[in-house]
Amino acid sequence: MAPQPTDQRRYRRQTEQRLLAGVVVILVVGGSGLIWIIFGKEASFSSLLCLIPGAIVIVVLWLVLNGIERLTRS
Repeated sequence: MAPQPTDQRRYRRQTEQRLLAGVVVILVVGGSGLIWIIFGKEASFSSLLCLIPGAIVIVVLWLVLNGIERLTRS
């Protein structure tokens, strides 16, 4: 039997989404966790005021680039 054809575009899209989620989680959870360990609880909560908007910027940039890619593809 012949192997099933693979959908490389869907695979790439899933991989990009997983990488984006991993980067956001590592940035917010890992960054605030390290700050908690080094500087304490109060500093960790304060750091979320910077880390969460930073994660939002990354997601917005990814959405913009993804939208440009879709526009150029059609």
